[in-house]
Amino acid sequence: MLHATIAGLGRGSARDRPRGARRGGRRQTKVHALNSGNPGFLWTVLSFLLVIGPLIFIHELGHYLVGRWFGVKAEVFSIGFGRELAGWTDRRGTRWKLCWLPLGGYVKFAGDMNPASQPSAEWLALPPEERARTFQAKPVWQRFLIVAAGPVTNFLLAILIFCGFLMAYGEPRTPAVIAAIEPGSAAAAAGLRPGDRITAIDGSAIGRFEDIANYVVLRPGERLRISYQRDGRAGETVAVAKAAVERDNFGNQFKRGKLGVGPGARVLEPVSIGGALSGGVRMTGQIVSTTVEGLEQIITGRRSVKELGGPLKIAKFSGEQASLGILAFLWFVAVISINLGFINLLPIPMLDGGHLLLYAIEGVRRKPLRPEAQEWAFRTGLAALLALMVFVTLNDLASFGLLTKLGGLID
Repeated sequence: MLHATIAGLGRGSARDRPRGARRGGRRQTKVHALNSGNPGFLWTVLSFLLVIGPLIFIHELGHYLVGRWFGVKAEVFSIGFGRELAGWTDRRGTRWKLCWLPLGGYVKFAGDMNPASQPSAEWLALPPEERARTFQAKPVWQRFLIVAAGPVTNFLLAILIFCGFLMAYGEPRTPAVIAAIEPGSAAAAAGLRPGDRITAIDGSAIGRFEDIANYVVLRPGERLRISYQRDGRAGETVAVAKAAVERDNFGNQFKRGKLGVGPGARVLEPVSIGGALSGGVRMTGQIVSTTVEGLEQIITGRRSVKELGGPLKIAKFSGEQASLGILAFLWFVAVISINLGFINLLPIPMLDGGHLLLYAIEGVRRKPLRPEAQEWAFRTGLAALLALMVFVTLNDLASFGLLTKLGGLID
């Protein structure tokens, strides 16, 4: 099974971070002052490895543990692709290895002898007791769970990280009441006033002030239908979110929708363990939703493809977030873990989602697709992944200005 790490979408909104983890929060003011420039190359590479290496390991460990639970022998557990740099073989016969290209990883189960996981002559020749320990011998529902375990583990890691933030700092639950309106803003043009309580935007319920920013930020220049309460009466208006270009301390620009409303005193409420877990699940779901909507906007042309990032951009952001301190770095790890899980669930052959789709078809048909059809699907999926990898890499290089510089040298 192949698991590529190629996306950098959905970095998350800083507005929904606990105060201690915010870029402008008191706990990191000194860090900002010391790190207003870009981190060095070695720091960036080290930070990237500290992000992507553990996340790939966690992902593959999910496959490995569920496979062991169902009695499947793992022959290889690899972090990275290509030539082996270091490794060892445990007493169960699993080869654990680290390879030179750390952009993915895989677990090779016994019996998983080709991309389509189809029986081969070699598999059929195995003794019955040994064949029973192979991946292909297991029923389709067990194979489905083994493959799904990787992305699920990435989501669980993010939930636990968010849970830790919520336990440490509390959960933002600022009332959705407007305390201030920016002159000339979208809210002012729409007739909103201080004291109005926003109850819904485009039919989506607003329970706290933080929900307003989370919804508006992805919709620059779009018409928003805002429901509110004023003096006990319900009202509705339409606002066009202004497109604001924000720049962080590292020179990165982000296009965000802006309504122009401000809250009263921000509220952070302590939460129980159960509340923190449910909050972690909700925050993970919000980032997945943000990623899906961001992709949809890129596909439909509402957002530039320049915002689609690959490994190079992930590396750049890794170094930047690590330079801001452990809290910002952990938040970034959680967001990238969600992206890794999400990307691998896409129904593209060669990714986990492609395997899951084929297993779902097999479960409905009570038999797998013909080997020729599966082989064709996996070849197509591999070509699509390679094309996407080339595209996002060129996109990253263009965002760094390297292609322009190279063009100038050629001229």
